[in-house]
Order: sequence, then structure tokens, then C-alpha cells
Amino acid sequence: MKPENLFDALGGDDSEALARLHGRLERDAEQANLLDVAYRTLDTPLGSLLLAATPVGLVRVAYASEGHDAVLATLADKVSPRILRAPARLDGAAREIEEYFAGRRTHFDVPLDLRLTDGFRRQVIDHLAEIGYGHRESYAAVAAAIGRPRAVRAVGTACARNPLPVVIPCHRVVRTDGSIGQYVGGIDAKQTLLTMEAA
Repeated sequence: MKPENLFDALGGDDSEALARLHGRLERDAEQANLLDVAYRTLDTPLGSLLLAATPVGLVRVAYASEGHDAVLATLADKVSPRILRAPARLDGAAREIEEYFAGRRTHFDVPLDLRLTDGFRRQVIDHLAEIGYGHRESYAAVAAAIGRPRAVRAVGTACARNPLPVVIPCHRVVRTDGSIGQYVGGIDAKQTLLTMEAA
């Protein structure tokens, strides 16, 4: 007797069959080098984070407040439309972020793809990566460190557009008066990260 539909042919209920189909699609796309951007979500103390990676490395970390669908659409425009939920490619990044939130990691080693930054923003991002765990710098200090002491506001904008928050620590940049300033994940998220690192 022939199965009436694909789900019957695969056996099990619809959700199990879809999961198996998706797993096969993920494996086949990876093997055929058709998967340009893999993504997954990760539950953290700051809510759900979207993680996206190219074959080069982690290309995007996004808070739920940024709109995960909007972030994926932007990645489709700026990187490639060949995007698929493929958690396996992001296992290493997810593990490092979980270790960070558990207090067992103070530095990220996951490979990064920084194609979403260039020019001045890239200079800022490169410097942010040098700000150590538990340390803070002012926007003015970052501007001076990259040789653009008058570009304090532009540093703030570059921090706000950091494609890899948490991993590239823009949360460690505060105002000159010590107040924490703005943050892509919200002020509460920034305060949580700073408090966690100070403990």
C-alpha cells in the first residue's frame, strides 16, 4: 500500500517528519556548500539571542528587541539569501556564550566574520575587542585610542551598530561621567552585563 503523503512515507507525526526533513536539508545544504548563513537562537539571561554564522565565522548576534526576522532579512540582503536554521554550525559559539553567562569564560575564541563593519566602524570594533573583561572605557577614550579624539558621538553610533554584541564587548563602553549610556539590547541588559563582569 502506497503512503498517502510525504509525512506518512517518513513515518511519525508531522512535527517529527518536518524535523527530519529539516535535518536532511541542513546536512545536504552544508555538504553541497549551499549554506552561506546558518542561524539559531539561544536562550540567555538577557532573553533570546539570534546567532548567525558564515563559513568564515560568527557574523551576527542579535537581541530579540532588534527583531530576529528583520535581522535575518538584512543578512539576506547584505551577505546572502542562502540562509537556513542550522544550529550545528553555531554549536561552538553557543557553548562559548553559555560559558560566558555562567561566569566560566572571560574571552571569546570563536572565529568571527566582520564583513558587516568597515572603515571607521571597523576601527571601533577592533578596539572594542581589546577592552578586557571587567574593564570599562569611555566613548571619549575609545575615540582617542583610534586616533579620532573628536569622534565621540561617532564612536557611540559605531557601538550601537556593533553586529556582534556580547562577543565584541560594546557594553564595556560608558559615558565619561561613569553612567552607562545606551545599548542595543537595552539599558537593563547593559547593566546586567557590567554587573556580572564586575562580580
